[in-house]
Amino acid sequence: MSKHPIVSVEVRKGNIQKALKIFKRRMEDSGHLQLLREKQTYTKPTTVRRREKQLAVRAQNKLTLLEKIEGGDTSIRIFQKKKKKGSRRK
Repeated sequence: MSKHPIVSVEVRKGNIQKALKIFKRRMEDSGHLQLLREKQTYTKPTTVRRREKQLAVRAQNKLTLLEKIEGGDTSIRIFQKKKKKGSRRK
């Protein structure tokens, strides 16, 4: 058996719109579209590892931040994007 099962939908009472909606949802849930998007371009193994590491670091930082908030730490700063300098209009 493959990871991604074959997706099929039965059209009931001629209701194609409902069947199409169900088909789209099942396609998304099965992972076919995600796999197709990933395979459209080649990604080097080092890039894949770097991306996985970045996601893991981000998740760990989020958990740490949430634990501090639950612990009542009031000295927490949530960093936001800085505004670009020199973007004044004349």
